[in-house]
Amino acid sequence: MIALAIETATPACALALEVDGRVTEEILDLERHHTEVLVPGLARLLGAAGVAPGAIERIVVDRGPGLYTGLRVGIATALGLALATGADLVAVTSLEVLAAAAARAGARGELVVLVDGRRGEVFAQRFALEPVAALDAPRVLPPAALAPELAARPARLCGDGARRYRDALVGAEVIDLAVPPPSAALELSRGRDPVAALTPLYLREADAVANFTTRTRAT
Repeated sequence: MIALAIETATPACALALEVDGRVTEEILDLERHHTEVLVPGLARLLGAAGVAPGAIERIVVDRGPGLYTGLRVGIATALGLALATGADLVAVTSLEVLAAAAARAGARGELVVLVDGRRGEVFAQRFALEPVAALDAPRVLPPAALAPELAARPARLCGDGARRYRDALVGAEVIDLAVPPPSAALELSRGRDPVAALTPLYLREADAVANFTTRTRAT
C-alpha cells in the first residue's frame, strides 16, 4: 500500500508518505506558506521515495477545523491528486489527529484538543483516549470559556490553541503537541471508507467575510 497524508489545517504544512508499511514524515513549513511549499514538497517527497504520483493508492487529508486558506490549499491538492491518480480519498479532522497523536505518545484518560482559530478563539473537542473516541462535537469558543468546564471536568490539553492560550487555562496540563502529525492521520485513517465528496470543516465564516462584515457595520 502506498498512502499519502496531507496536513494544512494549522500554520504548519506537513506530509507523510507510507510505502509498504514504512512511513516518512516531513514538516515543510511552520509559517502559513501552504500555497508556496505544498506541491514542491510533495514532488520532493515522492521523488526521494522513488514513487510516481500514479502509484499512490490512498490519500488522507485533514479537512479541519483550522485556518481557512490552509484548508482550501490542502483539500484542493488532495482532490486534484485523487482525481488524477484514481486514489481513494479519506478525510480526518485536525482535532482527532491531535488526539490520536497524543494517545500514540502515551497520554491516557480524557483530552481536550484546542486548535488556534485566531480572533481570540479556539476550535475545541474532548476525547477519550482508550481508544480514541470523541466525547462531544467540535466547537469554536473563546479559550477562557473553557475554564469552568475544565474545573468541573479536568482533562489534559494539546494543540497550538492550548499552547497559545495556556495562561487563560491556569492549572490545566498542556501536552507539547501543536502540529497534527500526518503520520497519525495515516494511522487514524486505516479501516475508514473512502469519501465520494469532501467538505471542509470550517465551523465559522472565513476571516475575510468576518472582516468585511465588521467594516460594513462600522460605516
